[in-house]
Amino acid sequence: MAYCFQDDDSNVQHASTDEHQQRDEMSSAKESYRDLWLTEPSIPIFCRDWWLDATAGSGNWDVVLVKKGNRILAAMPYMIRRRFGMTVLTQPPLTPTLGPWLQPPDASLSPAERVAQENHLMQSLIDQLPAFDAFSQNWHYRHTNWLPFYWNGFRQTTRYTLVTDLRQPDKLWVNLQKNVHKHCKTASERYRVTIRDDLPLDDFLALNRMTFQRQGLTVPYSDAYVRSLDAACAKRGCRRYYIAVDPEGRHHAGCYFVWDENSAYGLMNGSDPALRHSGALSLCFWHALRDAAQVANQFDFEGSMIEPIERFLRYFGTVQKPYFYISKTPSRLLRLREGLLSVVGRAR
Repeated sequence: MAYCFQDDDSNVQHASTDEHQQRDEMSSAKESYRDLWLTEPSIPIFCRDWWLDATAGSGNWDVVLVKKGNRILAAMPYMIRRRFGMTVLTQPPLTPTLGPWLQPPDASLSPAERVAQENHLMQSLIDQLPAFDAFSQNWHYRHTNWLPFYWNGFRQTTRYTLVTDLRQPDKLWVNLQKNVHKHCKTASERYRVTIRDDLPLDDFLALNRMTFQRQGLTVPYSDAYVRSLDAACAKRGCRRYYIAVDPEGRHHAGCYFVWDENSAYGLMNGSDPALRHSGALSLCFWHALRDAAQVANQFDFEGSMIEPIERFLRYFGTVQKPYFYISKTPSRLLRLREGLLSVVGRAR
């Protein structure tokens, strides 16, 4: 069961081990967390309660907290999956990052004091995690300290995303690489593509589906799943999607992004394989960057580790940002499965 620690400045105390009290504290922690993002805009959109309700389901996620009085000092939400008698703590589909949130440190702290505080809070979160057979999460790139997790047997893999600074909108076009300029010109002039933001979501989903089909992959979420998430985002006015359409009514490409108070995030995109060379996806991204600059300071493309995708996104005036993939697999059976999958992957 998940529950919260109470930090009294001198030590961290466990809540009662009584099962009934743990359930009450778990519920209280989750309700406290639901109110947190209203006063803490530093919490990314993917960690907010309504996002997790829409992506994981309100009964399939939980959170551990560290509190000082009524003030939350640290939080760590997670999705719970249970299959074949095993418990996996992870993150939902279309949720690029999850992981811990820590109260921004006091500016008066020295670097050593800041790290000590981070270590203390992270250890407190780790101590509260429920028993699990596997754990895996991508963390936001702002987290550069994972030592307490290392000390507790977790593993880390460095991954990369690509971020464009939006704070100088007048320089966005200049900062794009010349090939992006060329693609946008080809789409606009040769194919006479226009960018629409008023078409049905199903039209975008059809393009998104084509991208997976072209690669022989199964779409990792259903249309109904995306519709539910889209409704939650639309209700809060934090999403937009574009579709590139030519005069014949053909849909060339599309992109979908969301945003919070700090950043916009590229969540999904897609294109018609037969029209991939029209440059329309570049034109969609250009419109996304231009419009995202009205609501956020940066655009996180949630960059891929796949070489051709990374190269394509690099052309949009981006800066590479490393982030952590944190995992732990206590289950020997799951470790064996991971090892076999790794061997198969290398063989391919």
